[in-house]
Amino acid sequence: MTRRVSSVVSAMVLASMIPLMRPAAAGAQVADDAIYTFVLFDRFEYRRTGDANPVGWDLLGWVGGDFTRLWFKGEGDQATVGGGGEVEVQVLYGRLVAPYWDLQIGARVDVRYGGGTERARVLTVLGLEGLAPYWFELEPAVFVSQDGHVSARLTTTYDMFVTQRLIAQPRVEVNAAVQEVSDFGVGQGLNDVNVGLRLRYEVRREYAPYVGAEWLRRFAGTADLARQRGEAVSDVAVVGGVRVWF
Repeated sequence: MTRRVSSVVSAMVLASMIPLMRPAAAGAQVADDAIYTFVLFDRFEYRRTGDANPVGWDLLGWVGGDFTRLWFKGEGDQATVGGGGEVEVQVLYGRLVAPYWDLQIGARVDVRYGGGTERARVLTVLGLEGLAPYWFELEPAVFVSQDGHVSARLTTTYDMFVTQRLIAQPRVEVNAAVQEVSDFGVGQGLNDVNVGLRLRYEVRREYAPYVGAEWLRRFAGTADLARQRGEAVSDVAVVGGVRVWF
């Protein structure tokens, strides 16, 4: 009796798989051809630093399929005391080169303004975006400006689930440059290290207010340029904001 039931179940499973085993009809659309979109405001926050107290934002989005995508990235700060700020925008072509990893190439535009002046530059971007073992999100990139100045950046984040809705996210960003670019506060060598920790509560998966803290430390020539502008070499900020995606 048991053997008969097992045979019946096996036959039912095989019958249910027959439609999946048939080749796709000519001209039929498969999942790989579908176009998707994704937009994430990973950070939209107010920073209390005791100085400029800026409003900061960090945007990531893409449109495309499973293998090729057009990426949009942007971040910036707008001071609420004294005016001035900076904006960075990237437009990239991405291609899946390994599970969870996109190779990206494109352009980046930097704009800094304040004190009655405005400076801009264009850079070529070559980078990766993906998940390392143990689900660390990594984003290494190399940049070459229109003047041949070479720089690099590594950003990593990790989501630690305190509960299903309460999530702590450490974030580390490291910047370095081969040449000094004083107009953009960039020195030669290691530029700065930015370490942050944000604790968010997901009211919905798409909407999560958060609080946290961030520590920035400038080094070498970048620290010297900051001193010349009257800025702190090391800074600690308390942050509060919201993370939204759709």
